[in-house]
Amino acid sequence: MAERLNGYRILILETREEAQFSKLLTDQGADVLQCPMFTINDPPDPAAAEAWIRGAIAQPFDDLVLMTGEGLRRLTKAARRLNVEADFIGSLGKARKFSRGPKPGRALREIGLEAQSTTEKPTTEGVIEMLSRIDLKGHRVGVQLYPDKDHAALLGAIAAKGATAIPVTPYVYDARAADSHIVIAIEEMAAGRIDAIALTNLGQIRRLIDVARGHGFEARLREGLKKTPIASVGPAVSDELKSHGLQADIYPDNDAFFMKPLISAMAAALAKKKPRSAART
Repeated sequence: MAERLNGYRILILETREEAQFSKLLTDQGADVLQCPMFTINDPPDPAAAEAWIRGAIAQPFDDLVLMTGEGLRRLTKAARRLNVEADFIGSLGKARKFSRGPKPGRALREIGLEAQSTTEKPTTEGVIEMLSRIDLKGHRVGVQLYPDKDHAALLGAIAAKGATAIPVTPYVYDARAADSHIVIAIEEMAAGRIDAIALTNLGQIRRLIDVARGHGFEARLREGLKKTPIASVGPAVSDELKSHGLQADIYPDNDAFFMKPLISAMAAALAKKKPRSAART
């Protein structure tokens, strides 16, 4: 990247790919404040995920819908613990694979596989629209879900196509553990100590607002967001911002809705301003 982020303090809320995003930013010289929205853990009882893995090996799916990269990585690790990783990956290779946005696609490539189709928008609605164009009649469809969302619409859409959905949720969220960090991040923005906040999924916005409301900090959050340029990775995030009366100040060019184009857009936008750290020295 031609532009750099030396001296700029960037707040990130990424959880599933926090380390990768943080490294990309620090490689450009940014001072990164990490504030994960929640802690991700394996399910307290692994039996359901393990049964799903063994079932996928015994009778490979016709189709596989992946909602998150984190989910596939957790399933692969669970298969490794069961000493069936190679068999599991081999079984997934036999299915048509559908990815909710680019992140599950990257997780597939890590194990030598490719998605046959990827949504333009990384949303459940995007997945439903994608599957509406696919013949699923009589198919067994493995569906990797994620926690804290009602997936009835997705599973219902698969059933309406004449297919059998076989879902699994391979991880859980612990939200309360992160609340104190979110409150600190809100205060840092309100105090004018953040050069930009980078948003990479719409759930981050909802979580910020929910925590702020729960702690009586919503006015403080909105004050902070007025002072802090908001960088949005793509249209789903920008639309969610609008639904809360907010808007993106920084946006990737050329419909490239990934972390690297987002970082380039931040570098270009912030190059016009002095880092706030410089103003304090």
